[in-house]
Amino acid sequence: MTDTAKPLDYVDLNLDASLDRLFALMRIQSISTDPAYAEHCRTAAQLLSDELTELGFAARVAPTPGHPMVVAHHDGPENERAPHVLFYGHYDVQPIDPVELWRRDPFDPVIETRADGSKMIVGRGSSDDKGQLRTFLEACRAWKETTGTLPCRVTILIEGEEESGSESLEPFLHAAAEELKADFALICDTSMWDTQTPGLTIGLRGMAGGQVTVRGPSRDLHSGLYGGPARNPLQLLATILAEMKDTDGRVTLDGFYDGVHDLSADVQASWDALGFNAGQFLGDVGLSVPAGETGYGALEQSWARPTAEINGMWGGYIGEGYKTVIPAEAHAKLSFRLVGDQDPDQVWEAFQAHVRARLPADCTAEFKTRGGSRAISLASDSAPVAATRAALDAEWGKSALLASGGSIPVVNSIKTILGMDSVMVGFALNDDQIHSPNEKYDLKSFHKGIRSWVRILAQLGAMQQVEASEAVPA
Repeated sequence: MTDTAKPLDYVDLNLDASLDRLFALMRIQSISTDPAYAEHCRTAAQLLSDELTELGFAARVAPTPGHPMVVAHHDGPENERAPHVLFYGHYDVQPIDPVELWRRDPFDPVIETRADGSKMIVGRGSSDDKGQLRTFLEACRAWKETTGTLPCRVTILIEGEEESGSESLEPFLHAAAEELKADFALICDTSMWDTQTPGLTIGLRGMAGGQVTVRGPSRDLHSGLYGGPARNPLQLLATILAEMKDTDGRVTLDGFYDGVHDLSADVQASWDALGFNAGQFLGDVGLSVPAGETGYGALEQSWARPTAEINGMWGGYIGEGYKTVIPAEAHAKLSFRLVGDQDPDQVWEAFQAHVRARLPADCTAEFKTRGGSRAISLASDSAPVAATRAALDAEWGKSALLASGGSIPVVNSIKTILGMDSVMVGFALNDDQIHSPNEKYDLKSFHKGIRSWVRILAQLGAMQQVEASEAVPA
């Protein structure tokens, strides 16, 4: 494997310069959701393209109907069997509202020191995603400055609409599929378990969901006159939804658990070693009595088990005061988090069948789906995961957590359009306050994040291309 000593030394000696480049990017007000900041988004894209060009990448700003992409390519070493990786990040940020809750100008980044002496980078985009993106770019700089090349072939795709729906992303992936095709993708938009334990996300739960409306009487009825003999759609819908789960917390929809797999021993051991405190987890949000499936702990339920949740329910009179009414309609919004090989269309159809089977003859139901996505999983013993984990272990001195998380739309897009799996490594922390005032990124996360990517690139460069292709099939 390529020696990492020189690029790691470069990272340590040039940390201040890396922070200067991060701060220059953070000062650009690249808020993608507000058209007033469109020029700022173009400025951020051009800054990144120019920087990558200076580093020896073939880089360009690629226009889209929305904000531009940045695309860059580097051939890497002469070893043609080294894998080709696609790195994804985004330069756009969330709006800064409410402004009055910020301690300082959100676009004037600064390093603050906590009472315990630890330091953090504060400002919009510090964690999501400019700080995370910068860790990879600075690792590439360290390799280029000390060796003149990169350990493997690298393509970089930097988006400008992640925080505003990514409307241009999938059309761009379709149009540039041949150019962007690689062995696998690298995504740095995830988090660590804690300040000492790196995380490697190998699974993302999928999603199905939508809205159901149950209709009964032809109009709202006076409960004093019709209460009793007239069907109440709110009561009916509440009963139907309650029957989605049994007394053990298992979802009762037909075929719901088709495609749900048990955890591998490696992943189970990794999670058991965390010493996760379910009582504290619930206590932090004012709860104390565990719910969910019997026989599964809170961490496993959150990361590896499917769910059925009622997200909202309404009908009848919901204004101020009191009105004795039997409503003509009742409504509910639901979401299903999916794992393994669960099919979102099949799950939604099973929910519709569950409702229809319980409707009286004089009631009807209407459904509106919000679409869905399949879960994403990566084998814990695949070559890219093993290489990345070895690099993280070497840098942090602790075994990286093999974690699962919520949906990251770009991962599904890369999988379905480019036929590639994604290795997800990030150095954010749960208290980074992303999307909120006073967003921060620990200086340790930034520094060791760069060092981690230096090591990851070296480990990936040592892989044989054929191994990567077999481990992550297209």
